[in-house]
Amino acid sequence: MTTTHSSLADPASGSGSGLTIEALGGPTALLSIAGLRLLTDPTFDQPGEYPGEMFTLVKTAPPARSADNVGTVDAVLLSHDEHADNLDNAGRRYLATVPLVLSTVGAVQRLAGTTASRPAWEGLDLPGADGGLVHVTWVPAQHGPEWATAFTGEVTGFVLSGAGLPTVYISGDNSSLDVVRTIAERCGAIDVALLFAGAGVVPPLEAVLTLTGDEAAEASVILGARHVVVIHADGWTHFTEGRTEIETAFERAGLRDRLTVLAPGAALAL
Repeated sequence: MTTTHSSLADPASGSGSGLTIEALGGPTALLSIAGLRLLTDPTFDQPGEYPGEMFTLVKTAPPARSADNVGTVDAVLLSHDEHADNLDNAGRRYLATVPLVLSTVGAVQRLAGTTASRPAWEGLDLPGADGGLVHVTWVPAQHGPEWATAFTGEVTGFVLSGAGLPTVYISGDNSSLDVVRTIAERCGAIDVALLFAGAGVVPPLEAVLTLTGDEAAEASVILGARHVVVIHADGWTHFTEGRTEIETAFERAGLRDRLTVLAPGAALAL
């Protein structure tokens, strides 16, 4: 595991923001903030195929950690439950151990249990172990071109904020820069943008369903993000871009110093 420190550290106090992001593979990341452990889109299966009515998804790499190794978390931030590359079989089993799952309205109906949802721009407070609060705001996400959403379904992103905390945007499977502009207008400047990228393409849709590297770079400018962490660009055959293409796009945009592409098993402390 590698750890990198960024300029979000407070020079006066000599300490960082208290945010750590560990990539576990695909869209799955473990966030530690204000004493809370939050997990995005759990995918813990070994490599394999997931046949569907329209397409088959193929996972090519194991997770960096098993579900048992991750242990308990305070909440799961689930962008959507309908695609195996965002919630696989082991991930579904893991949800039964989680006290709170935050996701879409449809996910509440399908998963039940501890799953909760809010309309876009509404949210709830999670009490941190250190006595502070992390406010979670649901924000829009668009999984591909607007015409494709009839096939890709409902997706949500999240913004985390709180007194003395960095503001963190978690994109989920969003591919729309118009959505990013709306989030920037409604939520203000973002300190850390956790972007799902990889330029996913799933035949027969023949549409780009997640951010390209160039779009991720533009999103970072729109958001005013001081640091951009890219995940969900590895481990599945439908990604058409990986680390090299994403880093090249940020270099081309003059934004390379903002970017960290987290490989599975790597962590970033801010």
